[in-house]
Amino acid sequence: MFSHVMIGVNDIAHSKAFYDAVLGKLGHKSGVIDPKGRCFYMTESGVFSLTKPIDGGDATHGNGSTIGFRASTPQQVDEFHQAGIEAGGKPIEDPPGVREGAGTKLYIGYLRDPDGNKICAVNFMK
Repeated sequence: MFSHVMIGVNDIAHSKAFYDAVLGKLGHKSGVIDPKGRCFYMTESGVFSLTKPIDGGDATHGNGSTIGFRASTPQQVDEFHQAGIEAGGKPIEDPPGVREGAGTKLYIGYLRDPDGNKICAVNFMK
């Protein structure tokens, strides 16, 4: 459905270190910095990227927004969550675990990244 997701950050190097840590736990390669200073995580199914806001203002998180990253196993969710905390993220909501609703069973863990963006790793359980 989506080709890419780009979020605004205030410190590309700091955010790259954070996302290299959490996305690495999900099997993704480190982000690549382009000539404009943006950071890209390329996959076969889409792109996640980091940029300083083009208007020159401070990056702010989207209130009510969440970016979810697919995990292959509940263990990957736990590793993503722990790596995020160790890289400067903040744990939010309940600890990683099973959530059920709308006919779905998920294993999910939520964090705030260094700029306050709400992210999670999710494993769709069968």
